[in-house]
Amino acid sequence: MKVLVDADACPVKSIIVREAKKRGIPVTMVIDTSHELYDGYSRVITVDKGADSADVKLINLTKPGDLVVTQDFGVAAMALGKGAFALNQNGIEFTEQNMDKFLFERHVKREVRRRGRHTKGFPKRTIEDDRAFEKEFIALLERKM
Repeated sequence: MKVLVDADACPVKSIIVREAKKRGIPVTMVIDTSHELYDGYSRVITVDKGADSADVKLINLTKPGDLVVTQDFGVAAMALGKGAFALNQNGIEFTEQNMDKFLFERHVKREVRRRGRHTKGFPKRTIEDDRAFEKEFIALLERKM
């Protein structure tokens, strides 16, 4: 098992590194050229700043049993399709049972935006969000080891 992170806008990178390092689990962070990252532990892969280039690279690196951390529903769906596990930045595990709901919501919001209307973004991040992520991340790591 390794942890792969869609790291461009990931607010929980430090939690991921800390907990994976404790357990000796390798971490790969995928970013595009508009970001810089060095945490002393992770393997960092930088890709061109093209549409979905980081997502494609991350999925190409994903193997069955890996854990992918992403807030992108499409990336999560592809990870599940490859036999990996997927978790978002708020500690919600993406599963075969809930993925259709998330993809449908993404589709509806995209259609609303395409028609010129605005959709709500993510709410402001809280300490409780970090705690929820940490709890679920640790539980997944320990369950899958």
